[in-house]
Amino acid sequence: MRESTQILIIGGGPAGSTAAGLLAREGFQVTLLERDRFPRYHIGESILPSCRPIFELLGVWDKVEAHGFQPKGGAFFQWGSEEWEVRFSNLGDDTPNAWQVIRSEFDQLLLDHACELGAEVIEGVSVRDIEFDGDRAVAARWYDTKDPERSGRIEFGHVIDASGRGGVLATRHLKNRRFHDVFRNVAAWTYWKNAKPLSKGPSGAIAVCSVEDGWFWAIPLHDGTLSVGLVTGRDLFNDSRGRLNGDIQAVYDEALAKCPTVLELLDGAEQVSGMKVEQDYSYVAESFAGPGYLLSGDAACFLDPLLSTGVHLATYSAMLGAASLSSVLRGEVAEQDAWRFYNTVYHHAYQRLLILVSVFYESYRGKEHHFYNAQRLTSDERDHLNLQAAFDRIITGIADLNDAEQAYRLVQEHLRGAESGDPNPLNNLNRVHEIKQSPFDPANAVGGLYLVTEPRLGLRSNEAPPPDPS
Repeated sequence: MRESTQILIIGGGPAGSTAAGLLAREGFQVTLLERDRFPRYHIGESILPSCRPIFELLGVWDKVEAHGFQPKGGAFFQWGSEEWEVRFSNLGDDTPNAWQVIRSEFDQLLLDHACELGAEVIEGVSVRDIEFDGDRAVAARWYDTKDPERSGRIEFGHVIDASGRGGVLATRHLKNRRFHDVFRNVAAWTYWKNAKPLSKGPSGAIAVCSVEDGWFWAIPLHDGTLSVGLVTGRDLFNDSRGRLNGDIQAVYDEALAKCPTVLELLDGAEQVSGMKVEQDYSYVAESFAGPGYLLSGDAACFLDPLLSTGVHLATYSAMLGAASLSSVLRGEVAEQDAWRFYNTVYHHAYQRLLILVSVFYESYRGKEHHFYNAQRLTSDERDHLNLQAAFDRIITGIADLNDAEQAYRLVQEHLRGAESGDPNPLNNLNRVHEIKQSPFDPANAVGGLYLVTEPRLGLRSNEAPPPDPS
């Protein structure tokens, strides 16, 4: 392995591979270290339409489209006594905008594309720690996962930590990861073959179906299997597991028996894998950037999987990070200013989705159920998020609100349909998503900066004239 690189990226998931590809395409020297050897298994199989423009920018969309993944026509929600659906065809494009993906294949495709764009990718290498010169990150110590005695050191100008939930920087060095009081949930899932197709909702939709102590997802995949998972509260999961002699399969089966919609899909189906379990605790790093480094994807923040936002946040942060770092390296923007842009825009995106997920949980009509009450943001949580400012960016026409609690109630009403008369909160959620708070818009500049892709990916000052494309 080389002893130094211009940009080091830790992790080859969607955040790392997207950042690596974009930066390599801009002509920078990029070295990506990935702990595993691809293809490798990963959960997070449902992709949102918001990923498409990023993949088009990366030049990988045609490959994703041609791979044969299951087109995702939208989502079907059975939430308490109500049923709602979201159709992505309403976005005005006849071609598929989203997919249900087998992550081992999807992540391999993205990583291979980063290689084709010029990134150096080294698999089977784990980063042990980061070296600092004062406050600035300057080097990484690594080791071979198959032969830990084989190790070394690589210096860098900048590092992007896309190491996933392990979070090399946030957990080992910065110690700045904060877990939310809400969304301390556990997911337990497996795979089935010969399942029936969903008879409701758009073609290829993810089904999200509530049960008393949580909810199930059902995601059809292109290999003919159905991914079916339970999300429930940590305490509820542990109580059930204790009562059922530690048998996770029994916990899953007991909850499944209370979910008739998913049971109908599995009538005559065969379970083809063992149970998998993961803590879905939502968290966020206090800061996503510092001298010489950026945090991206799950290394920066993680959100409850209810609205399938994981790959979106990963690729979105990778695009923001690549644009910010590109302008720094070209001498167009000072690092401190670029990092302020990245940190602000990325935090706003995360907070916006955190709020939507929390309010969506609160839309559940069975308010007496412990699980759903446990998903409510506390007053302290709301104050910490500065919801007044966050909601101003989500909903138009509420700039005169005086406190976060009032803002919280108003957005709650928007999502529940109280103002529109629409009983489907997802319809209003779509309208919230349509509010243009794009980092590409000079009107939304942060510290006078906004994101551009032409003639090159980077940041531009809203006070500077656009460059001559010639």
